[in-house]
Amino acid sequence: MKRINEYKKLFNVEKEIDLKQLKSTYRNLVKAWHPDKFQAGDEKAAEAEIKSKQIIDGYHFLVSIAPETKAANLDEYNETINTPIIDWQHKGMLLEITFADGNTYEFFGVNKALYIKLCQSDKLTRFAKRNIFNTFLYRKIKKSEVLA
Repeated sequence: MKRINEYKKLFNVEKEIDLKQLKSTYRNLVKAWHPDKFQAGDEKAAEAEIKSKQIIDGYHFLVSIAPETKAANLDEYNETINTPIIDWQHKGMLLEITFADGNTYEFFGVNKALYIKLCQSDKLTRFAKRNIFNTFLYRKIKKSEVLA
């Protein structure tokens, strides 16, 4: 959740993420902080390098959790959550779940108590469907690899 708030603050996003506004803000920030605008060796150049990476990461992150992106990928998400869970990790308030189809999703705001219940559940997918999948903010972080 901390990362979400940092990126929203960077892009001046108040509540809902509007992709059109996000894109224009992104372009303006990239223009302002592009490392090529600064002299090599200048301390501003090093700061611009770090800031530009942060802007790019933030943009891709916010696009992945935007309502429009989630709506466009809803069918794929529903198909994925019906496959078995093969791996899961919890760090802080972030739960990362890998499914049998090869897709991996992050779920934000999952507390340790709920994670422990997930681990103790004899039917992981069923428990997660009822308590995690449709409750918490999520984003896809890894796509399944298509076998040739």
